[in-house]
Amino acid sequence: MEILLQLVLSGVALGMIYAVIAFGYQLTFATSGTLNFGQGEALMLGALVGLSLVGNVHGGPYLNYWLMIPVVIVFGAMQGVFVEWIGVRPAIKIKSEFGWIMSTIALAIIFKNVAENIWGKDDLTFPTPLTATPFQVMGANVQPMQVVVVLGALAMMLAVEVFNRKSIYGKAVVATSNDRDAAGLMGINTARVITFSYALSSATAALAGVLIAPLTLTGSTMGTALGLKAFAVAIIGGLTSGMGVIVGGLILGIAETTTGFYISTGYKEVPGLVLLLLVLAIKPAGLFGKAAIKKV
Repeated sequence: MEILLQLVLSGVALGMIYAVIAFGYQLTFATSGTLNFGQGEALMLGALVGLSLVGNVHGGPYLNYWLMIPVVIVFGAMQGVFVEWIGVRPAIKIKSEFGWIMSTIALAIIFKNVAENIWGKDDLTFPTPLTATPFQVMGANVQPMQVVVVLGALAMMLAVEVFNRKSIYGKAVVATSNDRDAAGLMGINTARVITFSYALSSATAALAGVLIAPLTLTGSTMGTALGLKAFAVAIIGGLTSGMGVIVGGLILGIAETTTGFYISTGYKEVPGLVLLLLVLAIKPAGLFGKAAIKKV
């Protein structure tokens, strides 16, 4: 039981990272009907920029971990704006169904190549801001940074939810997500709202990068797998449900850690992908998603 609890707690921390990235997919899909397939690279760049600020690379360290976080969030937001301007906005203007898909994938490859040239291809160690000594919960060892990951992820998603419900700008985002054309007729600058959603999406991914970096190795390839798994989480939970991405992330994270221990690390991705296929076959809108009905 202690081993199982240990695996579950590790899976929860991993699953919350998946949930944060999947939450970023939701933000852009809600306002524009598009997805940034370079979301994993936004996480990777956030982690590497954070490493340059707090680690012994490129002449650093320059900041401590906690002061570095706002800088990385701003950097992630700027990267998201760049992706929307270069890769998404032109496709939306010409109403291209697939232009934004290829553009975001192309930008993801470019970002990965840029990262390889700046930080190299080898994985690097990210310094942890907290003690690496675990504490015990019912016999299971828990690293303090795992608690920070879970709390940070929940706080970030809650902050976005409060922003959308309480602020006038957040209500503009909600209005655009409900009906972009109607929001535009009501005087809302929907193009600016879409840009903001991309900035927020990449900012959350960059923050997720510096949260998970102290628990793993940091490098130019770290974002690819995380981005793909988070996309699976978004589909499993539903692209329209905030609760869905949390539940989907927890399911996938726990499934990976338990499968990797009890069966084989070579099969740890299988349960999540099997669940993805089942959800697509039985409930394509996701476990908590709502099917859209279009009148023709």
